[in-house]
Amino acid sequence: MSLTATLCQRNWITGLGHVVMAIAVCSLLAACSSTSRSTTTVVDRNAQQRSAVTSGQYLVRRGDTLYSIAFRYGWDWKALAARNNISAPYTIRPGQIIRFDGGSTSAPSVAKNTTSVAPVVVNKPTSTSATASKPTTPTVTTPSQPPVSGGTPAVAGGAPGGWIWPTNGTLIGRFASNGSLNKGIDIGGQLGQPVLAASNGTVVYAGSGLRGYGELVIIKHSDTYVSAYGHNRRLLVREGQQVKVGQNIAEMGSTGTDRVKLHFEIRRQGKPVDPLQYLPSR
Repeated sequence: MSLTATLCQRNWITGLGHVVMAIAVCSLLAACSSTSRSTTTVVDRNAQQRSAVTSGQYLVRRGDTLYSIAFRYGWDWKALAARNNISAPYTIRPGQIIRFDGGSTSAPSVAKNTTSVAPVVVNKPTSTSATASKPTTPTVTTPSQPPVSGGTPAVAGGAPGGWIWPTNGTLIGRFASNGSLNKGIDIGGQLGQPVLAASNGTVVYAGSGLRGYGELVIIKHSDTYVSAYGHNRRLLVREGQQVKVGQNIAEMGSTGTDRVKLHFEIRRQGKPVDPLQYLPSR
């Protein structure tokens, strides 16, 4: 082989090596670039809601109401009261056991040694949903009593006074019927802007005891419907207070979430429904 042919062959091999190396480097850079651009999806905890639990029991602590326990564990408050033989005015007290299973309900149960305010779950409730999150424990709040039944007139099939939008703003999250997704709607807005009662009713919970909702208000509108208003900066109503449709009940905030917004839910007999099916068209 001539000297010229030998040199050409060596140059071709060297060039091929450079091409292979360039391809490898480009692939590595592409992988690094893809990794650097990837983001972690932030899942709001209010979307991780469970189906109604059907086993176990819960030990009432200070700040709980029958309505907040029913809301937390996916029950209709009337059904939960009946399961535990709790009659009007539906008063519960620290140390009382609330059952979710089919156990005896001959009389409300009270656990021994109720002097401690530490939260206790006896036979931790489990969900009927395989993807359900674990039951959460509320923070300690001022003791309160549920309102007397009848404070708000019962209206079959709807809430007294109809429904209005609970605040102004952009719809940034929609209802999803899937068990692991959003059970209400999210409305973006400005810090401190008014949050309004969507219909006439009675405040049955006002506090921060339900993790993932921040400062939360729950309003009972009838024996069928309740509504919930989460992530507020400040609450302007108290438990047992009757409110009128359009009344200012809170200030919008970001408690329990990553941005300023209102999380709004409507529940019919304990089950979340799409608020957009009830609110007037914009």
